[in-house]
Order: sequence, then structure tokens, then C-alpha cells
Amino acid sequence: MTWDVVFILMVDGLANGAVYLLAGIGLVLIFSVTRVVFIPFGDIAAFAALTLAAFEAGRLPPTIGLIMTLAVLAVIAEIWRLVRAGESRRVPKAIVGWGLLPMLPCALAYAVAHAVVPAYVPVIVSILLVAPITPLIARLTLQPIADASVLVLLMVSLVLHFLLSGLGLLFFGAEGSRTKPLTGLTWNIADGYSISGQILLMVAAALVLSGLFYLAFEHTVTGKALRATAVNRIGARLVGIRHAHTALLAYGGASLLAGLIGVLVAPVTTMYYDSGFIIGLKAFIAAIIGGLMSYPLTAAGALAVGIFESFASFWSGALKDVIVFGLLIPVLMLRSYMARQVEDEPQEIDS
Repeated sequence: MTWDVVFILMVDGLANGAVYLLAGIGLVLIFSVTRVVFIPFGDIAAFAALTLAAFEAGRLPPTIGLIMTLAVLAVIAEIWRLVRAGESRRVPKAIVGWGLLPMLPCALAYAVAHAVVPAYVPVIVSILLVAPITPLIARLTLQPIADASVLVLLMVSLVLHFLLSGLGLLFFGAEGSRTKPLTGLTWNIADGYSISGQILLMVAAALVLSGLFYLAFEHTVTGKALRATAVNRIGARLVGIRHAHTALLAYGGASLLAGLIGVLVAPVTTMYYDSGFIIGLKAFIAAIIGGLMSYPLTAAGALAVGIFESFASFWSGALKDVIVFGLLIPVLMLRSYMARQVEDEPQEIDS
């Protein structure tokens, strides 16, 4: 292995790690607030990529029909809940929040699909179009069982993955799609060494969004409310933080991250209806390294997974996924050992 190959593999690994970093942040954000391991995260990213491909092909994205159906079902469920709780006066607000707001990206997508617009407009619309999917799905399936055990929530999340994967096959077909690069620039850093603008864009997006998340969690009231819910859900309720509200914010933020991942990955790899599952699994490994709670450790784990995957693909392209997923075994063993050490530590008893 020459230094040229090492450089190429490191660049490729950083690009993959940037994607897993964004996905890992989304998974940790949802789990820390709601205790849900949101397996369909990668499916939302695939929907965004295939939606952008539909725009570039001059077709109306079938994602619109999915969102409209989910919005109607969410409105019906919310009205039923409010009527049963004797809060009928809040029905108009529910119709606006769960019905009209999700329809706005659909109307925008319909307009863009039938107009000549700059290349960046479909990219933005694709991200906005998938943004309501996660909150709507959560309202219909996860919010009613928010106090269930983690295992039950995990099983429901797994079912949602298979549901969205099947819908993706129905909507977009089995053929893969690849979109146009978001930028055609190339940065030459030395003789024979160059980095494409697409990879730089992926890494820059990961760094910028990581910084924005840090600032949001440390210096905004909403971010502190999310952190409080993550640390102690019951305590957060006692001080007036509504868990349903913070969960909605977590699902919405994660859905936007998934949409961004989809449009960033689509130009560099062919996306299929089920491609997001692998992205989500590798991001899950990064989130496990961070204990599904720590954002810095998740970021470090994501970069490690990306670089490890890049070198594994050089050693054995057929076994690269097996090698990457094998990382999960020593990580879980190490965490199990550390947890056992903490439990076995003698505790002082005050006399």
C-alpha cells in the first residue's frame, strides 16, 4: 500500500465519516429525548435522494402522496385525542399544525416540478419535503406508546423500517438513481493529489452542522430543554418541559438531517429504495460508540467507522460491511465491561 493509496482511502473515509456523523447525531438526538432507536432514519435519507432524482428526471416526486396521506391520518388521530380529552377548542390548531404545515412543502414541490428553476432549488425542496415524514410517523405510531419499554419502541421502529422500505419500492421502483453533483469544483492540494468539491461539501456540512448543534444545545432555551429531557424525562416534566413538544423537535431536526444526508450522498453513490438501511446501521455503530448519549463520542466514532470502512473496502470489497459491523462486537464488550466495573465498585454508606 503506497502513500497515494493511503491518501485516497483517508479522503474517502472522511467523506463517509461525515455522512455517518450527521446520521449518528440524528440517531442520538432521537434516542436521548424519546428512548427510540429510530431505525427508519436511513430510509428517510433514501427518500430525499430519490425525491431529488425524480425532480431531475422531470417527474413529480411520489413522496408528496406519502406526506399528504400521513398528514390526513395525523389530523384525524389528533382530533380524536382532543375530543376524547375534552379540548375541542384546540382542534383548529391541530388541523393547522398537523395538516396544513406538512402540506406546504408538498405545494412547493408541486410548483417546482412543473417549473424551470435553478439547480439548487430542487435540492432545498427535497430536504424540506422529507422533513415532515418523521414527525408525522412518530405522531401516528410512537407518540401513543411513548411510555412503553425500550424494547417495544425498538420493535415498532423496526416495523416502520420495513413499512417505509416497502413503500419506497412501491413509489420509486427497484432501479437505482444517482443525481448530479452539487458542485463540480476540484481542489488540488499537491502534485497528483486532489479532492472533489462534493467531498469537501460533505465534510463542511458535517462540521458546520455539528457546530450549530453544539451552539443550539449550549446557548438556546430549546436546546437546554432537549438536554434536560435527555438527562431526566420525569424531572423535565416537573419543571414544565412538555415531553411531546421536545420529542417533536427531536424528530423534526433528525428528519432534516436525514434529508440533507440524502442529497449529499446521492451524487456520489447510486441510491436504491433500501440503500438508507446500510447508512443507518453504520451510523448506529457510531452512536453505540457514543453510548447513544454523547455527541462528541458519536462524532469520533463516525469518523472512525468511515475510515475503517474505507480501508476495509481496499482489503476486501466483498467483506467490507462484515468487517465494519464486526466493530460492534468489541465496542459492546468494552461497554459491558465498563458498566460491570461501575456496578462492582463499593459504595460508601453514610453513618
